[in-house]
Amino acid sequence: MDNRVKNSEQQTAFHDHLTLHREYRSNRSGSVPVTTNACNLNESASKKGFVSLVGAGPSDPELLTVKALKAIQQADVLVFDRLVSQDIIALANPDAEHLYVGKRCGFPSLKQPDINELLITKAQQGLYVVRLKGGDPLIFGRGGEEGLALAQHKIPFEFIPGITAALGCAASSFIPLTHRQVSRSVTFITGHVVAGSLPAWSMLANEGQTLVFYMGLEKAIEIETGLLQAGLAATTPVAVVTHGCSPLQQVYIAQLDGLQVLAHTLKGESPALLIIGDVVTLRAELTTTIAAFQPKSEAVINSGHVPVVL
Repeated sequence: MDNRVKNSEQQTAFHDHLTLHREYRSNRSGSVPVTTNACNLNESASKKGFVSLVGAGPSDPELLTVKALKAIQQADVLVFDRLVSQDIIALANPDAEHLYVGKRCGFPSLKQPDINELLITKAQQGLYVVRLKGGDPLIFGRGGEEGLALAQHKIPFEFIPGITAALGCAASSFIPLTHRQVSRSVTFITGHVVAGSLPAWSMLANEGQTLVFYMGLEKAIEIETGLLQAGLAATTPVAVVTHGCSPLQQVYIAQLDGLQVLAHTLKGESPALLIIGDVVTLRAELTTTIAAFQPKSEAVINSGHVPVVL
């Protein structure tokens, strides 16, 4: 088949898919559909149901997107992870079914294929399912896996992005992830894949970049060892942000060669995010400058919580 014909067919199918989900959501919200084939689309969607794979952001309900909030409020079924805060769950449709599918290392949890099957089953019942994930569904959130499972069963779905932990924690900690003449790039890495020898350590040890490790506290020894052996300076600043964007947030500052000692002190703290790079040093100046223009009673409240500096 000619590639141009194939691409045209794919674009048409994708357009039909977008139209379907827009009509379905319009019907849910009570607005009037405007397309000529709205009845057929809504009938099709109501038979199959619909799934929104939604990013809940980093636990603060004020950081939800408007689209995410609308989806949560309209859901028939809310399928949510461990890192979705109760404040966000409380925003859901009061009649919605709540299904917890959270995971935590060392604790029993539902396997991913079972979660996929749950989404498919609920959608096939003609329900509007909101799969709510901490952060963004497409950044270490297995949103792609769930999307593929839904697509294979011809279940209409959409992705609704959220503020990923790296962005939320950086902002609430006053640590810019990029900064002219300090860091020209940022790399997100999941701590779950850090085991033994990571072939890419040498690429991560380049100067002038920022590294953000998700779920990296339990792999602190491997991270410290791998980066030091790859040539990253022992004095490279490290920030560990625990319970980011929540009232419990704390920011701990160390050097790379002290990361595993800090991790031992913080053992059991979760969630925790690691920010590694010279941008971490900017935090002190930013928080000091902000505090200087605020009354003391407000400085602690608005400076990203009280840091513990090691």
